[in-house]
Amino acid sequence: MRAVARYDLPMIAKPLLLLGILLAASSALAQQYRWVDEKGRVHYTDTPPPASAKGAEKKNLKGNAVGEQQNTQLAKAIKNGPVTLYTHAECKDPCQVARDVLNRRGVPFREVSVVTPQQQEELKRLSGEITVPVMVVGAYVEKYATAGAFNQALDAAGYPAEGVARAGDQAAPPAPAAPEKPAAKP
Repeated sequence: MRAVARYDLPMIAKPLLLLGILLAASSALAQQYRWVDEKGRVHYTDTPPPASAKGAEKKNLKGNAVGEQQNTQLAKAIKNGPVTLYTHAECKDPCQVARDVLNRRGVPFREVSVVTPQQQEELKRLSGEITVPVMVVGAYVEKYATAGAFNQALDAAGYPAEGVARAGDQAAPPAPAAPEKPAAKP
């Protein structure tokens, strides 16, 4: 009889612990209110303020939860070394490798699909060539299309390693529309 009682305690404790965690998590996502009482004291509660409250406001505090804030290392790297990726619609695998590296590491980036003569001149000025992909990280230009080279450029700029920041999902830009042919003259 004693062995059964010892066995039942862990079996009951685990579901109760899980229930407690779920209740705590759901209360963290509850609507929050900020209000001032008649004595001028500011209150933050998850229940609606009394009718006598002054300056009652609903607050969205979800952005303050752990995991919702941007990684400070990522924020600093973005400020000091923004990333621009130069690609082309016909560049498939090498350009996708660059996108994958950036997305896995959670790095926000601007993608320029090089199609106009002005964009080609800009790329040539930056890298000395008109080949893609080219990743510009701050002032550093990486033109070797390998995951290792792209990761090294991001490491040098202080971007967090893969798995530290939330992964991105930026896809390739849509292919540019084909220019319309002029109508034939009658």
